[in-house]
Amino acid sequence: PDLLPTCNGEVTTMSFLQDVVDILLQYVVKSFDRSTKVIDFHYPNELLQEYNWELADQPQTLEEILLNCRTTLKYAIKTGHPRYFNQLSTGLDMVGLAADWLTSAANTNMFTYEIAPVFVLLEYVTLRKMREIVGWPGGCGDGIFSPGGAISNMYAMLIARFKMFPEVKEKGMAAIPRLVAFTSEHSHFSVKKGAAALGIGTDSVILIRCDERGKMIPSDLERRVVEAKQKGFVPFLVSATAGTTVYGAFDPLIAIADICKKYKIWMHVDGAWGGGLLMSRKHKWKLNGIERANSVTWNPHKMMGVPLQCSALLVREEGLMQSCNQMHASYLFQQDKHYDLSYDTGDKALQCGRHVDVFKLWLMWRAKGTTGFEAQIDKCLELAEYLYNKIKNREGYEMVFDGKPQHTNVCFWYIPPSLRGMEDSEERTSRLMKVAPVIKARMMEYGTTMVSYQPLGDKVNFFRMVISNPAATHQDIDFLIDEIERLGQDL
Repeated sequence: PDLLPTCNGEVTTMSFLQDVVDILLQYVVKSFDRSTKVIDFHYPNELLQEYNWELADQPQTLEEILLNCRTTLKYAIKTGHPRYFNQLSTGLDMVGLAADWLTSAANTNMFTYEIAPVFVLLEYVTLRKMREIVGWPGGCGDGIFSPGGAISNMYAMLIARFKMFPEVKEKGMAAIPRLVAFTSEHSHFSVKKGAAALGIGTDSVILIRCDERGKMIPSDLERRVVEAKQKGFVPFLVSATAGTTVYGAFDPLIAIADICKKYKIWMHVDGAWGGGLLMSRKHKWKLNGIERANSVTWNPHKMMGVPLQCSALLVREEGLMQSCNQMHASYLFQQDKHYDLSYDTGDKALQCGRHVDVFKLWLMWRAKGTTGFEAQIDKCLELAEYLYNKIKNREGYEMVFDGKPQHTNVCFWYIPPSLRGMEDSEERTSRLMKVAPVIKARMMEYGTTMVSYQPLGDKVNFFRMVISNPAATHQDIDFLIDEIERLGQDL
């Protein structure tokens, strides 16, 4: 009750916020301190019982509120820690953090120029720049920042379907033929999730075979397209992946574009993870052909290190998102406003309320320039190559696929001494399957580092190491290898 907007609340407010900032700054400094834990791990029931998290009728004191802030950060995962490798989004960028604070203070909604003038213009400028980098002439086209790559991919499906059958907007799925979409067997689960949400159905997503490196095989794609057409289905979208989640593979976009052109199918590129490589002169060849896509997902909150969340959907044809999604709500999108209505972008989104995600990216881009992003991306790729070179012939390691990684994903098994002499057998496989989960659990209990593992196809649990944090160094890679060996020796 003592804080603003209470009468004369300024002094208390300033001192409260100063205390909060002090807590945050201590946390930021700790995030980069390698002597601190990445995680102070507790089991869910322990954490629930250790503190009183319940909501009460009576207010707490500001001291207690500050204590709540400290406790929350005490058990948070330090995703900016140089030894946190668990997710595709890691790191903590100072300018991005400042931008996030500013965005929260401005606390507005992205639907109209009327209430978000600067942010709407920055979205316009930033999306145009991203489309230019994709390779569309003059940055032409459209786009939107959405709440993550899964939603961006769903937008692509929605727009592709509308482009082919505009009547679906009013009449629904019953009015149109049975649609099918195609994506690789290594693609992100969001393609199926989008098909389920849009009423197309997960059975209508046809998974195309990949080669041993995880890239979609174009001849299999064409075969399955022809097969679907013979059955009377209508192929409406191919989702190619630029940077798969586990292997970090880049589908052959030029060959896929040729097939999409031949059969008149919308080509989407899910570059949520690999899109950042477009910023690097050294690595952008991996996305050759992306300029032929009809739509692209690109998540700056992954490889570019922008604070969560920041995901862009880019569309080559202008006006399509608007006609696909607009509902003409007259209380928001009045047609008789006194400024250029093309800046009221809210009607092309699925959301009504939309968070300001652009400012973090825009401010970081101003602070680093394209070359700054390029340098941090090149550094992460160089670290992945360093890890690969270090373990590819090292005793106790087996690579999941041959050859150096295309992205920062390095996939490998750690083989404990007890399994090293064993013949390939069912027993060896079932024992190997248990190795990564135990090492991961120990990592979390010690709190020293975090790296993810998973099975894939017929391959049992292996580590998927990814690097997107520019704070990581060669020493952190060395540390990770030593730690895996320390925690796995006795298995």
